[in-house]
Amino acid sequence: MAAGKSYRLSVLDVSPVPSGSTSADALRNTLDLAQLADKLGYTRYWLAEHHNTPLIASSAPEIMIGHIASATSRIRVGSGGMMLPNHTPLKVAETFRALEALHPGRVDLGIGRAPGTDSLTALALRRSRSALSAEDFPARLGDLLGFLTSGFPEDHPFHHVRAMPDDVPPPDVWLLGSSDFSAELAAQMGLRFAFAHHIQPLPAIEALRFYHAHFKPSEYLIRPQALIGVSVVCAETDERAEELARPLALTLLRFRTGKMGRFPSIAEATEYPYTPEERAIIAANRDRSFVGSPTMVREQLTRLADACGVDEIMITTMTHEHADRRRSYEFLAEAFSLPK
Repeated sequence: MAAGKSYRLSVLDVSPVPSGSTSADALRNTLDLAQLADKLGYTRYWLAEHHNTPLIASSAPEIMIGHIASATSRIRVGSGGMMLPNHTPLKVAETFRALEALHPGRVDLGIGRAPGTDSLTALALRRSRSALSAEDFPARLGDLLGFLTSGFPEDHPFHHVRAMPDDVPPPDVWLLGSSDFSAELAAQMGLRFAFAHHIQPLPAIEALRFYHAHFKPSEYLIRPQALIGVSVVCAETDERAEELARPLALTLLRFRTGKMGRFPSIAEATEYPYTPEERAIIAANRDRSFVGSPTMVREQLTRLADACGVDEIMITTMTHEHADRRRSYEFLAEAFSLPK
C-alpha cells in the first residue's frame, strides 16, 4: 500500500430480509443505512436487482434510488445494477433521466447482464423464451447509450425517438461484471467498470488490470474509472466478526443448493446440521468475503485494491441484526478515515 494513499468507500445494498422480520423492515433498514453512509462519508450507495427470493427485498432499485436520494444530501445513489436483459433500453433511459432531473449530479446507472434470478422467473420478466437465450447484450447496451445521449445516427430506426425528459444530462453509466467479458466490453466502449469480487473473486485482479490497460476514451469517459465490489463483515474483534459471519456462510451455502430463505440468525447458523460436503462448500466460499477487525479488514482490502489498480471499494455487508450491519460500516469508515 502506498504511503498516505486514500481510498473511497461505497455501499452495495441488496436489502437482506433477516429471519423473524419482513421485507418492509428490510427496506426501512436500507433507508436507515443509506442515511448513515451519507453522514459517514461514503461515496455512493447502490441498490441491487433480484427477483423471486425471500432473502432479498431489493427487486426495484429504480424506486429505492429516488427514495434514498430524497432522504440523503451528499452521497451518490444508483443501481448495482439494473439487469438490462430484463428491461427495454428506452424505459431504463427514461427512468434514469427522470431520476437525474430530480437529483442532478447524484445518480449512477449501473448496468448488468445477469437475470438476477432463476430461469423461470427470468422468463416471466422477459415474456419470451427466445429472449432468455439471446446474446444481444452489447446491442442492447448500445441502444441504451443512444437513448441516453440522443446519439443515434440519422439512418438508425430510433433516430427520432427521444428518452424523456431529454433536456437533462445523462447519469453516470457503469458496466457491472464478474468476468473478463464485462471488463473487455467496458474498456472497448469507454465506460466505467465495477467488478463483483463477492460473486467471482478469482478473475478480479486480471479483469480490472485488463480494463485499465485496454480502456479507450469515449464521449462518456476520458480516463478509466473502476471500483471493486466486496463482501465484508467487520466487528470490534476478529472473533466477533467470525461469529457475525456465520449466517452469511450458511446463506451462501443455501444459494449454492437452491434452498433460499430469510437471512438466518447466528443461532440458526450455529445449530444447522452441516454435512461434511456442506462444510467443504463453506470453506471454498471463504475467499468471497473479508471478515475481521477493522485493522485486519483494511489491510486485506487495500492489498486487493492496490493489486487491482483501483482506489474505490464498494462494500456489501449482510448480518442478521441491522445494528451489527450499521456498526460494520462505522468501523470501516473509521479505519479508512473517510472525510465527513
